[in-house]
Amino acid sequence: MAIPVDDAKARYPGAELFRPGDSPNLNAHILSLVRSGAKTVTCEAWSVFETGGEALPEPGRIDIALDWDGNAAYAVETLDVRKVRFCDMAPDDIPPQGEFRDYDDWANGYRRYLTRAGRFSPDVPLMVETFRLVEDFGGSA
Repeated sequence: MAIPVDDAKARYPGAELFRPGDSPNLNAHILSLVRSGAKTVTCEAWSVFETGGEALPEPGRIDIALDWDGNAAYAVETLDVRKVRFCDMAPDDIPPQGEFRDYDDWANGYRRYLTRAGRFSPDVPLMVETFRLVEDFGGSA
């Protein structure tokens, strides 16, 4: 069972909240990959942070991931943040994302994800974050 957000924020003052994925199934899948250690890198359109109201991850800051119901799932520490255009994503950046078989699978998956959000173009800037799991709040998503 995940924990209430207020309890998690009390453990990590200054943490930002984020909910991975754009559907309940994708959210649960991403949470599972992070919990298993298979996912240590993620990407999102840079514009989400410039105009979408989300806080850009910052190296050293611990943030809290939410499950689809809005409960705190786990805390992660940002290790590195880079700005990379979609068309410049390196194949070496794909395996630590955990979800994808190879570069083509990543490109197809992110093209669909970014298109659903109205943000896709071949040169769209992406935020590429490397992180580590700090605490799993006990959820099973």
